[in-house]
Amino acid sequence: MWLMQRAVDTGRRGRLGGRMAAVSDPRWFTRAPSDGEAEAFLREVGGEGVSYRETGATRSDAERPAGYTVDHNRQRIGEGEADFMAGCEALRGWRMFPQPWTRIHPQNAPLREGQVVAMMAKGLGLWWLNACRIVYTLDERGPVRRFGFAYGTLLAHVEQGEERFSVELQADGSVWYDVRAFSRPRYWPVRLGKPLARRLQRRFVEESKAAMRTAVAAARASRRVEVAT
Repeated sequence: MWLMQRAVDTGRRGRLGGRMAAVSDPRWFTRAPSDGEAEAFLREVGGEGVSYRETGATRSDAERPAGYTVDHNRQRIGEGEADFMAGCEALRGWRMFPQPWTRIHPQNAPLREGQVVAMMAKGLGLWWLNACRIVYTLDERGPVRRFGFAYGTLLAHVEQGEERFSVELQADGSVWYDVRAFSRPRYWPVRLGKPLARRLQRRFVEESKAAMRTAVAAARASRRVEVAT
């Protein structure tokens, strides 16, 4: 999912340009935040805990935490071991985040439990800067091979919830990109604009699936060029 990310609603107002009354609020900007601003944001909020109790609930496709919207989307992105490895590499590079309206800082953040990232996205006419932490990773060998991770919202997030990104190699050789999330608005502008937030979430999912298809297809084309030469 792109959690159009929901931070704790402290009832305190911030102002444009990223300066907020509360450390645990998300930041908003009239233009894309710089790497320096994203790094300063993470230094301020990175030590906070996740903003929800249901940590790890995205592990099971059957679990549906009460009070949240649950989204589960899948896209076939290839066939065979090489495409599976290409999909894993795309996840490691955070290439499932569609450009130019979303991005992750740091761009090369490793996929390890505890890693904190800033997720930037443009919505409601503004750029939103939100904090997430990787809460678990996946590296399963069978019967379905699965690689991926889930991140959860910290207090400095406009939403509340968790999202899992994974790539699967099925027994029949098919390769799938899988995105599962549960979320709910927590920051007051997102609660007021929930229909728009849901449209942005759906847009993120569709463009994320397309980004993964493109990444795997590009790796496949590169392999063919190498064989031909």
